Amino acid sequence: MKDKTLYTLHSNICKALANPIRIEIIDILSNNEMSFGEIQEVTGVLKSNLSQHLTVLVSKGILIQRKEGLNAYYKLSTKKVAKACQIMREVLIENIKKHQNLIK
Repeated sequence: MKDKTLYTLHSNICKALANPIRIEIIDILSNNEMSFGEIQEVTGVLKSNLSQHLTVLVSKGILIQRKEGLNAYYKLSTKKVAKACQIMREVLIENIKKHQNLIK
């Protein structure tokens, strides 16, 4: 029987990504590092809520946190995370187009 550990770890990453705010965070961090305040300004998410989302993403290894003085900065642990999200978005868009064609 095949070891299922990798599937479990993969599932845990997908669970962490199963939130629109977290996907937005990954999207805005796809090209650069940003401070907590900058992320909050772009997303409009309340501080306490944003903190929870960032904690999940850091704990799952999706983001890396760096502290400088009183400021916390975040970046993707790898560009592949943004690429994976982009591929899923492309699949979603293709599915929407297929459904639109069926409706016509």
